[in-house]
Parts: sequence; C-alpha cells; structure tokens
Amino acid sequence: MTPELTVLGLAILLHMVLLCLYAVRANLEIGRAYTTGPRDTPPERPLGTTTARLQRAVNNSLESLILFAPAALMVGLTHQSTPDTAAVAWAFLAARLLYIPAYALGLAPWRSAIWGLGFLATLFLTLAALF
Repeated sequence: MTPELTVLGLAILLHMVLLCLYAVRANLEIGRAYTTGPRDTPPERPLGTTTARLQRAVNNSLESLILFAPAALMVGLTHQSTPDTAAVAWAFLAARLLYIPAYALGLAPWRSAIWGLGFLATLFLTLAALF
C-alpha cells in the first residue's frame, strides 16, 4: 500500500475517533433521548462551547476527507507515489491531528493556519496526480 493510502486509512480512523468524542460529549450534555430521537426540534439546552466546537470540527473533518480521499486514491491507484506526495499526505494527517485540539480550544488564528496546511497538502496531492 502506498503512503498516501495509508494516510487515508489513518485519516478515516481519526475522523471516527473525533466523531465518537463528539457523540459522547453531546450525549452527556443534552441526553440520549434527544440524540437517539428524530431531532425534529432543537434540544432543550444548547451544546456547551467545547462540544459545539467539536461538532463543527466533525463537519470540517468530513469536508476535508471528501477532498483528500480522491486525491490520495488518484495518487495511490495510478502508482504516482513519490517521496514528495508521501510527505504532503503525512503533512495532511499532521494538520488534521493538530486541527482538532486547536478548534476545541478556540486557538485563533492558529486553527485556520493549520486548516490551510491541510488544504494545501490536498491541493498539492491533487496536482501531483494530474500532472
């Protein structure tokens, strides 16, 4: 397996861990009756600040995977893996690992800078696959 595909697998696992972390906190804060129900109305009380940030981090994580996954697959499946593409794939994963606590702790502007690193890594990987 190429490094890019390995990173993709690890990024998926990271997303799943983040999703579980958010779900546990949300269940504790607003109760399982709401989180397992149809959610037709807003919860009786809002999520706490950190849990709401984790919810937004989950959404952002999914958005980043939507872009990174095809890029990693294009490189890996077309046998275009190089040391440079491997390095930027690992940079993407490092950025995602740093992004979660940066978002949860409200570290501005660092959160956005970290997001930008992951975005640029995905852009590089995509361009490497195309050219």
